[in-house]
Amino acid sequence: MMFEVTLVAVMVTMGLALLRAKLGPTVFDRILALNMFGTKTVLLIAVISFYTGRPDFLDLALVYALINFIGVIAVLRYSQVGHFADPEDGGAGDDGGAS
Repeated sequence: MMFEVTLVAVMVTMGLALLRAKLGPTVFDRILALNMFGTKTVLLIAVISFYTGRPDFLDLALVYALINFIGVIAVLRYSQVGHFADPEDGGAGDDGGAS
C-alpha cells in the first residue's frame, strides 16, 4: 500500500512539473520544470525498483540522472551563449601559437 501511494504522489508531482513547463512564463522556468521532471523520473525508477524487487533498476536511474544533468547544462549553455563552442578557443587544431 505504501509503494502505491508513493507512486501516485510522484506521478502527481511529475504532472505538476509538466504543467509548470507548459505555463512558463520564462524559458528558465521551463528548463527548471523539465529538470524537476527528470529528477522525479529518477525517483520513480527507484521506487519501481524497490517495489518490484529489482535493484538493478537503480543503475538505470543513476544513468538517467547523469544524462538529465548533462542535458540541462547543455540547454542552459545554449540558451545563454547561443552555441556550444568556446569563442576564445582558436579551434580544435590550434596549438596556442607554439611552433
